[in-house]
Amino acid sequence: MHIGLFFGSFNPVHVGHMVLANYMASFTDLEQVWFVVSPHNPLKEKSSLLNQNQRLHMVNLAIGETNKLKSSNIEFGLTQPSYTINTLAHLKEKYPWPSFSLIMGEDNLQSFTKWKNYEEILKNHKLYVYPRPNSNSGVPIAIGIKTHPNVIMTEAPLMEVSSTMIRQAIKDKKNVSFFVPQAVWQYLDEMNFYKK
Repeated sequence: MHIGLFFGSFNPVHVGHMVLANYMASFTDLEQVWFVVSPHNPLKEKSSLLNQNQRLHMVNLAIGETNKLKSSNIEFGLTQPSYTINTLAHLKEKYPWPSFSLIMGEDNLQSFTKWKNYEEILKNHKLYVYPRPNSNSGVPIAIGIKTHPNVIMTEAPLMEVSSTMIRQAIKDKKNVSFFVPQAVWQYLDEMNFYKK
């Protein structure tokens, strides 16, 4: 089985995430997409980050009964900060039979050479890259990365929805019910998340 790993804080998961995951599971040779919920990205301020189990719960609500999409809490038990290379090694140990690929935005590809052991990741895993609104920011992608045989540039829809925008809109008492899956919206509203 060929599984695509979609890493993120998902704070909260929104329709943009769902469209991208569905695109990767339906329009590429990936057979499943796993949402890998990050416990805490050291580059993000923790105060605005909901508890990891609440974010995982929202991902599960968003996925519902969809067979091709799954959630993963694999990073919850790993040492922080969790580097992708360590997560991949841990996944391979736990699930030896599937092949794992990474799903990432073009903006992440621009900084990919700064990742820990990026050459090893690229040698052993495919990268499925989706376009990002800000990826033409003038930062060049390292020579040889974009044309590497394991880098697959996709034509996924350009999604301009962001979790930051949704959190701010909720705080400003704006209606974001169409920006997140219905079950996620009900949960957010019921729990009063991001309102302060």
